[in-house]
Amino acid sequence: MDTVNGVSADVAAALRDLAAASARLMALLPGEAPPRGGSLTVIGTGIRAITQLTTEAMAAIASAEVLVHVIGEPVQEEALRSINPAAASLTHYYADGLERSATYEAMVQHILGAVMAGKRTVAAFYGHPGVFTYPSHEAVRRARAAGLPARMLAGVSAEDCLWADLGIDPGDGCQAYEATDFLYFDRQVDPRAHLLLWQAGAIGNVYGSAGYDPGLFPALVAKLVRTYGPGHVATLYEAPFTAGAPFRAEGVPLAGLAGWRFTLATTLYVPALRRAY
Repeated sequence: MDTVNGVSADVAAALRDLAAASARLMALLPGEAPPRGGSLTVIGTGIRAITQLTTEAMAAIASAEVLVHVIGEPVQEEALRSINPAAASLTHYYADGLERSATYEAMVQHILGAVMAGKRTVAAFYGHPGVFTYPSHEAVRRARAAGLPARMLAGVSAEDCLWADLGIDPGDGCQAYEATDFLYFDRQVDPRAHLLLWQAGAIGNVYGSAGYDPGLFPALVAKLVRTYGPGHVATLYEAPFTAGAPFRAEGVPLAGLAGWRFTLATTLYVPALRRAY
């Protein structure tokens, strides 16, 4: 069976059929027909490649005149190209030593350029398009300020996957912070609620910076130990990128976190020290 970056010819054909059906369905629903002329729709591709694309996201991809994406995952990228051959990556705007703010601005300008040119533009981002994704929010904001139709569609985030995989109900109380923000701004936590720390493997990566500072990780651990104690067990969680693959969930006492492997996809989940009720 022929494959391209992990997407077989049969899967590609099924994706095209599903996207076409999604577009027909959305066109039948009141107010859901694709906008005409210059417009922007921002979508998320979910965490697991292919399987977490929503019906409305599939329809938007199929109807796009310009389709750009920031994904960096080959299977998901090929899935987008299978649906719409015009799909083009914006990841080339990342460059060693370049401040992240400059990269994001270049992406926003690229997206808005297509909208201003009168194209029905779709910008796809990994996971949920509104979670830790500055270019998506800024592109929507500027397009609306210019009087052009712009919207963001909800997607499946790593947080959604975490609740399902770990069997946790955020209704018990939840607080979530980006790890660097949590440390830099001395965020205070309620030990009676769940705590999620995003991007713990990218500590020190603040907006406008050009890299990470892993030397800050011990300070993050020390802050958690002060609140929860050294023996409190946290979980290193990573949602799978492909359908059927196992998720990562490794329990580690807080005092031992520095000796474990963190990646850019690792979320640190710290359970409540005590229940609120």
